[in-house]
Amino acid sequence: MRRLNRRTVLRGAAAVAGAATLGAARIPTTREEHRVVIIGSGFGGGVTALRLAQAGVPVLVLERGRRWPTGPDAETFPHPTSPDKRIFWLGSAPSLPGLPSLPPFERYTGLLEQVSGQGMSMMCAAGVGGGSLVYQGMTLQPTAELFHACFPEQLDYARLDAEYYPRVARMLGIATAPDALVESKTYQASRVFARNARAAGYAVEKIPMPIDWDYALRELDGDMKPSYTNGDCALGVNNGGKHSVDVTYLAAAEATGRCTVEVLHHVTDVALAPDGRWEVHVDRIDTAGTVLEKKVLTAKSLVMAAGTAGTTRLLMRAGAKGAIPDLPDALGAGWGTNGDRIYTWTNLADDFGAPQGGPVVYGSKEWADPATANTVIQASLPPLPDLRTTMLVGYGISAGRGRFVYDAAKDDAVLHWPSNADAKLSARIHERISRIAGPLGVLLDTTAVVPSTWHPLGGAALGSVCDLEGRVLGHRGLFVLDGALMPGTTAACNPSMTIAAVAERALDRLIAEDTF
Repeated sequence: MRRLNRRTVLRGAAAVAGAATLGAARIPTTREEHRVVIIGSGFGGGVTALRLAQAGVPVLVLERGRRWPTGPDAETFPHPTSPDKRIFWLGSAPSLPGLPSLPPFERYTGLLEQVSGQGMSMMCAAGVGGGSLVYQGMTLQPTAELFHACFPEQLDYARLDAEYYPRVARMLGIATAPDALVESKTYQASRVFARNARAAGYAVEKIPMPIDWDYALRELDGDMKPSYTNGDCALGVNNGGKHSVDVTYLAAAEATGRCTVEVLHHVTDVALAPDGRWEVHVDRIDTAGTVLEKKVLTAKSLVMAAGTAGTTRLLMRAGAKGAIPDLPDALGAGWGTNGDRIYTWTNLADDFGAPQGGPVVYGSKEWADPATANTVIQASLPPLPDLRTTMLVGYGISAGRGRFVYDAAKDDAVLHWPSNADAKLSARIHERISRIAGPLGVLLDTTAVVPSTWHPLGGAALGSVCDLEGRVLGHRGLFVLDGALMPGTTAACNPSMTIAAVAERALDRLIAEDTF
């Protein structure tokens, strides 16, 4: 029997037969065997990699993007005010609030891909750490009432509350912004938001963030060039101090010696092999997207953690083409936006100042009624000239759902989203934001102008496609442990903490009950 993790490079006649061609260049094909392959390195993939590695199971993590190391005064991430190829994934040119429409840059394995659908687009991250590289970092836990309004009772919120949410909080080192920072010059917009929200009758509180705020205080002291304190952190924090998945879960997993993270490995297909194992087809690419090598990986266990769009589309393509037979009928359904709305707020009464410190300080929760529960936060604009403008973001519980539909002509699953699916929640968020902005506030609902979400959820939801531990129903050794597992919403909270907590819970049970 061949040893696991052994690489076999085809040579001679086998190499000629198994090689693909691109023009005159021959692309070699490599075959590998592994115990566990994890597709994706965001929260679900990071939690899975760490907990399996700690349990003694060797894992291979595949990430289509690159690593983005940071440190004081680094220039790793692109700047919103001087966008370059590092923003976009292989020619994708997303429409981003606060940025003008831009022509496509040269192809590069950048941070963001806009995956278009009918009626809604999804903003999807690429890079080691997944969405944690670019997310604002709001780390919120829903109440039991809100959680049970969205998730199955059997998921046991009491246990999540006692053990798994706190475990995630410790791993991410969450903390709220210190008063010394909030009272500094560039956080005027945060203070105006808090004052106006309270005046409108809404409670306001500091939002826990996975940030070492000493980095921002050191910026104030002149020890580092600004990154937090001037809002230049919307596309990644160059100075460091942000506890993203790459420097928390994945770093700890790699430190065990049982986790390998392969970057620039773009998964094209997944399949059930004839012997019952899982087959993963991968293009190893360079930063321009050129295929350097094709890989066929075989594994006993396969964990789908490529994000809602990546996971759902790979599984639906496999199902439509017969590569994985008998996938659950609900695959692709139950998709939601988490109720996302993004507004610009131009203030004719007060000056927000420029630049504006970030990423997020204050939020206002309206959580008493699950039917209308929502959260509104203020987020800084990039360091632009003083436009008397800042950003307001809302999200909440909505029953509106879309679904992916496989398109044979495109060989892809395409999201279909009803235009009025989030109408009730959107109206409530607009009412709240209008009261906060006041009569002299000018609001622009950018989500209405360009329908898109940064929090795509669902497509392989627990209870219909997967069980509560992420096992795909009817398929031994196949798991979904990312945003695709969520039921279209994470209960008036941004998704990261709940995705991680549900994955932590799942891994405890999978390690105890399954054989990897």
